[in-house]
Formats: sequence, structure tokens, C-alpha cells
Amino acid sequence: MSARKVEQEIAVRHPRETSALFGHREAEAALLNAYRSGRIPHAWLIGGPQGIGKATLAYRMARFVLANANPLALQVARAETLFVDPNDHVARQITAEAHGGLLVLERGLNDRGTLRTVITVDETRETISFFGSTAAVDGWRVCIVDTVDELNPNAANALLKILEEPPLRSLFLLVSHSPARALPTILSRCRKLPLRPLATSDVIQAAALATDRNADDPALVEAAEASEGSVSRALTLLGGDALKLQQRTAALLATLPKVDPRELHALGDALGTSDRVALAAFIDGIDRWIGEKLRAGDANANLPRLARLAEVWEKIVRAARDTESYNLERKPLVFSVFGMLAEATR
Repeated sequence: MSARKVEQEIAVRHPRETSALFGHREAEAALLNAYRSGRIPHAWLIGGPQGIGKATLAYRMARFVLANANPLALQVARAETLFVDPNDHVARQITAEAHGGLLVLERGLNDRGTLRTVITVDETRETISFFGSTAAVDGWRVCIVDTVDELNPNAANALLKILEEPPLRSLFLLVSHSPARALPTILSRCRKLPLRPLATSDVIQAAALATDRNADDPALVEAAEASEGSVSRALTLLGGDALKLQQRTAALLATLPKVDPRELHALGDALGTSDRVALAAFIDGIDRWIGEKLRAGDANANLPRLARLAEVWEKIVRAARDTESYNLERKPLVFSVFGMLAEATR
């Protein structure tokens, strides 16, 4: 779950509103150097774990390019980072979602006013008109896809068509939590830019800025230390009893493939009926557990079991999105998740 999923409970700035970048200096330098070389690749896949600043970096790059249309200009040559003053007119337009040179592809609302579980092909086809129409602004056109993991198959193929024949002065910044799962044809057309989890000190500073808390706030420090380098995870753990809920989830996961129905009932009750932070904390705990199992796999591992776990994770993600989007009861989700995991780990 990204930080955007807990915005109602914790005041969090969206990446388009965030001018600060914590960590990732090498990745930022790679983007800056590529741009001022005058030969920047037209598509970048910015990959890494959730909540570490991938979208923040993508918006930072978009601001810089749209504010400095000439990559060979003196101010670009002198730039040490991709920072653009928040009061710059381009930065203000991007914050207001009003810049004609930037298109953002992300999950939108359906006819019922709830958030879709995927980015649809109709939304992705906006890129065709965006890049194909007469320029509404001078200079570059930038498309941020947040995230490429959420493109449905038809949407992924529609994006691929644009990537295969990119217009001049076009830049695609594709954010991905799981780059290896992207279409190989999309991967082959992108420069890979992997990001690593943040240092705890960076998580503290980023979370403090995002929530307007002091960096020495004990709750914030505790959440950052348990976040494994993810700002969104730290923000999730700041909400209510999220850290205790994750510990409770971890204890149940440790008993798999055995499950205690009474404990599952209790965990379902702890998730409540509409607490988005609690749901995010629960799914994040499952995500971490499955990720550890998959990363621990090697040539001697039980590959069929690892494949089952990966497949189950996809089903869990979809079920969690549906539960959140339609405000469904949490307890059936808990039983379903642990039922699938018990079957996959036997």
C-alpha cells in the first residue's frame, strides 16, 4: 500500500507536491547527466520497493525537464541536482495538475466513484492523443506511469505501442514496485534505474516532512526503524496500532501452514470495518513475509512452492484492492489470505 492510501488518516504530501528528495543521489545524478548530455533515453523504468521515493524522483525529473527545456543551457550544465524551486511557475502548475506538458497515468475512479484496481486501456490511450496532438506547450512532453505494475494487459500493450515509436522530445518515467514482472517488451525499451531502500535517517527526515512532525518524535522514530527503508511503510505504522497489528500478523504467518481460526477471528476484528491504515498495515505485513520467502529462494529451493506464493500474492493484492475500493468486511479477507497462504506453503 502506498502512502496515498493513508492520506485521510495522516496528512501526507503527494509526490507532485514534494520538492525534497531523500537518498537516491546516484539515481538523481544519472538522470541529470543523461539529460544534459543531449542524448537522454526516452523511457526510464524506476524500480524498487514501495514507498522509497520512486514517484518523488519521477516528479522531480519531470519538473526539471519541463522547467529547463534546453538540455544544453548553461543553468542545466551548472545544476548539481534536479531541484526546482517550488515557487517556479512550472512547479506550481505541476502541483496544481495543470501543466500541459505532463501526463500522469494512474488508477482513476470508476463510474461508482471508487478507485479502480488497474489502469485501463482507455486511460492509457490518452498517451496517444497527448503525444500526437499539436503541442499545447513548447518543449518537452513527459509521461509518468504510477505504477506500470497496475496496467492491465491491454493497457500495457497500448503503452508499448507509444514506447516503440516515441515522438521527439518525449520522456517516459515508469514507476514499478516489481520491475521483473513488467512485460519483457516494455523492459527492453527502458533504461533501468533501480532504487534501494532508504537509510533509517532518510526515512525519519522524509516522514517528518510528509507529516509535519518533529524528527525526534518517538513514534516516528520507532516507525522509521521498523520500516525497512520505506517511507510509506513508516507512515502506515504511524497510524493507530498499526505496528502492533503487523507484529500480530507476523506471529500468525510464522505458524503456517497451520492456522488457528480463533486467532484469525481476532485479527479480523482488529482490522475493523473501515480503518484504511489497519488494512494497509495488514497487507504490508503479508507483502514483507512473501517478499522474504521469494528472496530466500535459490537454485535448491522448492521452485513450485515459490511460484505458488508469487501467484497467491497477485490474488491477495487484487482482493485487498477490492476490499478497500468497495469498503468490504475485513474478516473474510483475513480468512481468505491465510487460507491461500496455508495451501501454498504445504
